[in-house]
This record gives sequence, C-alpha cells and structure tokens, in this order.
Amino acid sequence: MISFQPDPDSNNFGRFKMRGVSIKRSVFESSPPKKTRKKILLILETLCKVICSINLNEYELMMNAFERFGLLINDRVVRTPVGIASMAGIVDAAYVIERSEHIGFAFIGGYSIDQKTMEAGKLIAAKGDRREFLSDNPVEELLRQIALMGSSTVILGINLRGSTPEAFSAIAAAIGDKVVYEIDAHCRQPEMIAAGCGEHYLKNPEELVAVVRSLKSHGVTVSVKIRAGVAADDRELARMLWNAGADVLHIDLMDFGPAKLRQIRNSCPLMLIANNSITSFDKMKDMLSHGADLVSLARQSDVRTLSGLDAVITRHADEDGWYNAPKQLCRGGDIRSLAFCCMPVKECPLIPTLTRMEISKENYIRMKQDAVKGTPLDTGQQTCFGNLTWCCKISSPCMFRDMTIRQIGLSKKEYMRLKRDLSDTLMSGVFHDLPSDESG
Repeated sequence: MISFQPDPDSNNFGRFKMRGVSIKRSVFESSPPKKTRKKILLILETLCKVICSINLNEYELMMNAFERFGLLINDRVVRTPVGIASMAGIVDAAYVIERSEHIGFAFIGGYSIDQKTMEAGKLIAAKGDRREFLSDNPVEELLRQIALMGSSTVILGINLRGSTPEAFSAIAAAIGDKVVYEIDAHCRQPEMIAAGCGEHYLKNPEELVAVVRSLKSHGVTVSVKIRAGVAADDRELARMLWNAGADVLHIDLMDFGPAKLRQIRNSCPLMLIANNSITSFDKMKDMLSHGADLVSLARQSDVRTLSGLDAVITRHADEDGWYNAPKQLCRGGDIRSLAFCCMPVKECPLIPTLTRMEISKENYIRMKQDAVKGTPLDTGQQTCFGNLTWCCKISSPCMFRDMTIRQIGLSKKEYMRLKRDLSDTLMSGVFHDLPSDESG
C-alpha cells in the first residue's frame, strides 16, 4: 500500500510542492496554529524573494499571477503558463526579451557543453540546413546570455547538450542556481545522438538519471526535455526521473496527443510542460486538462501567437478559478480529478483507479475528508453525499451543489480554487511513494 504521510523534508513533490506546500501538508498535522504558521512562512519567503528583485508594480503583477496560476519555478513566480522552448541557433536572450511581455518562462539553447557535442554541433552547422550555437567557451557564452536577461521576470532555463554527468556538473558549478538547467534528451540529429546526448539518453535512461543526479548535487532546478514515444516506456522514465530528483519534465508530444500526457501525469508529480504545435486555446486547454502545468512553443513562438495564448489563459483562469482543471475521471480525466469524484459506492472509473493505485476505499474517503476539514468544502448537507468534498466539477450541472455554494456565499471561481487545493493535497499523498502501477 502507498503511504499517505508526506515527509516534511522531502523535496520530491515536483509541481505539487510549489503551490502552498504547507497547505497540502497541513492535512496531516493536528495543530491549526501550526498550519497557519507554515502557510504564512511559505508565502513570506516567496514574497521576500520577489520583492528583492522587482519593483512594487511588478511585485503586484507577480502576486496576482501567483494567485491566478499558483506556479513557482526555481523559487520564482511564473507570470503565465505560456513559454518558449529552445531551438538551436535561434532562441537566445534577445529572442526571449523580444517576447518577454507574453511569456512566463523560456529555455534558451540548445548549447553544446563538451568536446563531443561541440564537434557534433559543428558537423550539423556545416550541412547548412540547420543553425547551431557554436562556442568554444560555453560557460562564458551562457553567462553572457544570462546577463542580457537583466532583471526580466521571465523564468530562464538553459537547454544543455552534454555527453557526461561531469560536463553538466561543471556548468552548474560555474553558473549556480540562478537558472533552470534543462537536459536535452530530445535532439534527434544523428550527430548529437552519436555524441551521446539527445535521444541517446532516452535509449539509455540510466545515463540520463546520472546526469540528473549530478546536477541536483549542486542544488539547482532541473528540467528534462524528452520526445514522447522514444523511450521504452515514458511512464517508467518519468518515475525514474522523479526518483532521481528532477523538477520539471518538458515533453514534445509531436506524434502523440493528450492521452500520452495523461499517462505521464498519472505516473509522477513532476511539473509538466507540454510542447509541440500548441498554437490555439483549444489545443492548450486540451493539454492543460490532461495534466500539463504549462505549455511551450518553439517554431511558432511569434509575438502574436504568444500574446493571444497569454491573454486567453489569463481570462480563463480569472473566470474559472482553476486554469488547468482536469476533466472528470469518468470523462477521461487524470488522477487530479479525484478531487471531483464522489463516494466509492457504485461501479464507475473511480473503483478500478483506486485499485490500480492500491488505495482502499476507506483510505480514499479519509484522505478527502481530512483534506477539507475547516474549509468551505466541509459543508453541504443537502448535497448527494452530505458534503461538497464529493461534488463534481462546476461545469457539470448540479442544483444541489449550486444551491449550497450560493447559501454559503461561495463563488464558482472560489469553489474551483478550493477543489484545486484539494487536488494538490491528494496528489502529495498519492506520490509520497512511487505508485506500483500507472493509474490510467
């Protein structure tokens, strides 16, 4: 059975540690003052870091963004879940700055960081049909690019192509924790694969794990960029990377749709970035509702597309309350949708899901009841199961739920944000230990 007692010192909560970790952990603690104290300390820590780096107007914008999306990367608020993926020879600091008003994060690169990958980059560039960032001193070039970003509120990541853990470790030792380090396990150019990076890592996951661990030894935030469908099992790969200490999984879904994303979401608690051809709100919403926390664009990351996605997801979040709310479990949702499930009293997708996750019905009930104690969800006698805990997504018609939230003065937006908090709590419990099997 999975243990549902999160370790307060664990750093392996991925996405779910980032939005109010004290709120999620608090359901397993008995002292209300301690809950409040931990919550306040977390918020104050975040505020102090933000205040030190931006002016008051930007601070207000960042806090609005944190309230809206609840996203932190590298201890910084992510302004919007729309960002830019790396493109070799194209995405550098200047490219990002030109689009910075419409994005929350960006990965510059890829940058080759050791002799093998530098030589591979030169071979690729010599063909004339692809651009590359060529430098004999990658540390110097990376520091120059980071300096060009100045005080930008965009969360900066550097996409790195290296063939050994030592190469990545050297970069982290030289640059420090000011950026997110993204391991390029995505490039499919034959020269890079032969050099021992890119898709080579997906065929040799133990080498990829070694690189993650090497970077984490420096206390930095680590993202891994992968191409779905190359590894033997993307679900197992995700679990391996989570166990190794990775923080973000950046997934190119070129030949796959949201069903693949849902599988990965059900396998790990890492922050997930969905990538490839996400150029409309419908496509973005589809990815977000199947488990993505953020989306990235590469070749179509023009100002018009980015600004449109930024505007529409902001409006959606302000209206709905949970910008990446999952579909309900009975309609193909990922396991975050346990927050919308009712009591396990009838044959429906909930029962086999709990069985695959090795969660007993009694434990599931206790988890949800403990998570909502003292919140507005812990009310609603006239609802189907006597409590809003068991009520469905706001988009599903229900007169009893709607009557209850009106009576207690809860808006539909607030209801969805409470369900988001409930989901985060459940996910922290589910992923305290690795699940024995994928749940969907």
